[in-house]
Amino acid sequence: MSHAAVLAATAAAAPVRALYLHVPFCASRCRYCDFATSATRAGDPVMPAYAAALARIVAEARGRGLTAAVRTAYVGGGTPSLLPARDLAGLIGSVALSGSVEELSFEANPESLSDDLIAVAREAGATRVSIGVQSFDDRELAALGRIHDSKRAAAALGAAVASGLAASVDLMCGIPYQTPASWEHSLVCALDLGASHVSCYPLIIEEGTAMERLCEAGRLPWPDDDDEASYMEAARRRLAAGGLARYEVASYAAPGRACEHNIAYWTGEPYLGLGTAAASMLEREGYEALRAAAPSLPAPAASTARVRLTVASGPAEVARAHAIADLAFEVEELDAREAAAEDLMLGLRMARGISPGILARARREIPAAPLDAAIGWALETGLASWMGTGAGARLAPTELGWLMGNELYGRFWGLAADE
Repeated sequence: MSHAAVLAATAAAAPVRALYLHVPFCASRCRYCDFATSATRAGDPVMPAYAAALARIVAEARGRGLTAAVRTAYVGGGTPSLLPARDLAGLIGSVALSGSVEELSFEANPESLSDDLIAVAREAGATRVSIGVQSFDDRELAALGRIHDSKRAAAALGAAVASGLAASVDLMCGIPYQTPASWEHSLVCALDLGASHVSCYPLIIEEGTAMERLCEAGRLPWPDDDDEASYMEAARRRLAAGGLARYEVASYAAPGRACEHNIAYWTGEPYLGLGTAAASMLEREGYEALRAAAPSLPAPAASTARVRLTVASGPAEVARAHAIADLAFEVEELDAREAAAEDLMLGLRMARGISPGILARARREIPAAPLDAAIGWALETGLASWMGTGAGARLAPTELGWLMGNELYGRFWGLAADE
């Protein structure tokens, strides 16, 4: 067999289609944050050691053929742009060698996204940057505990667009002191500065965060659910007028600019996550391939069809790792019915809805009566509708379904077991 044929066969059998790397370092911790991150001083030696260790582990995964079919990759955080430029470039470069990567994203915060870092990331293989702007209003940024201002956010986004990277921004609604006018201003700024992708998220006050303590003490107002729903609807209208269409419950993109990595998460594609708190979703065969690299992972039960894993190693432990086997994992096993219900739930986050293939899998694994009852309920309540006809029809969320997503997703995840 020729070398090209060997590579093609390896890619066809590879268990992973998407790769995620988590960088858990931030310059400071935002008031609302409950992610697996920590404030890390500039020059802390743990950062380059961590990046080098992740690059080694990615190289091992590549050598074992685990990532031969990877199409999308995402370096997230935390704040990957806080890494020294050389170390970020090395990490991105290691990913670029995995499979046939068509989209390679990295996250950045405005205060650490310099022109030099953008150039280095592009040269290493990055195609896309996602910038954590959150707001273009300085009072709102201060309420969130962000350390950049609106001027720096605009400069970072403008530089990313000028570089040729596909530029995405995150915006948040329901922020203390936010008004319909200031929300509109943030949306317009993102469009005017050339963002081709915008993700909009309602502020959620998580337990144990600084934001919760401030709201409990009356120093900041609690978010209002009705206001947040109104802001999300305003985002849909404004972004649509700017040429960005919603393709996922929280994400809008110009034609051809949807984040393929995010789509992989919602459409049942297997993905591998490496780094502190990084999550993976592997079908049984993929999990067995990972176990060959990390023999301490438990053998799956006979009924297991899918495995979800989370890296349990902290940043210092990852920084000392030389191989996948050096990482600790938390493991959750799903049977075929649970996997099918999960795919239905996640598919309903997408504007294009549940694919015929995923629906066919569900019909094989979930009894007809509860599945048909859930579909009927979604149609009768107006939370979903059929797109297309015949074998190619997709069950997709309606506008009401977007607004009542928790009810819609919960009903379909409930199909994982008899109730």
